[in-house]
Amino acid sequence: MEAVYTAYYESPIGLIEITSAAGAVIALNFVAERRLRPAVNALLEEALRQVDQYFHKQRCRFELPLSLAGTPFQMAVWQQLIAIPYGATASYKEIARAVGRPAAVRAVGAANNRNPISLIVPCHRVIGADGSLIGYGGGLWRKEWLLKHEGAMRSSS
Repeated sequence: MEAVYTAYYESPIGLIEITSAAGAVIALNFVAERRLRPAVNALLEEALRQVDQYFHKQRCRFELPLSLAGTPFQMAVWQQLIAIPYGATASYKEIARAVGRPAAVRAVGAANNRNPISLIVPCHRVIGADGSLIGYGGGLWRKEWLLKHEGAMRSSS
């Protein structure tokens, strides 16, 4: 059986659980509490370092091996998410066009929702065509915080 490792990071917007297996990050999610006993390997130590740098505005791009498992459509959507630069956003419609399925806006939303590696595969950068914040599994308040953190959205204060 393949070893699975888990680490936790206390971010300004909640606890993050990062999981790796077979030399790649397989999941990153916001969680309410530590669910597993941490079992950290060198890859997760590096992931924790990069996540910390991101939250301290010292990193705009993650450089970690990822293992994404999904349908060919989901994989295409997730690759488009990775291509959205730090500080930028794209609409669900733009992503649908980019993957060659311009009418599949709802399917893009569903693929976004199934993204297993939140933050690193930046689904928070996808917004409504009118610029509205819609659909984020970690909560819209986190999406707003992340976009403000990256400078993709103005702070109201």
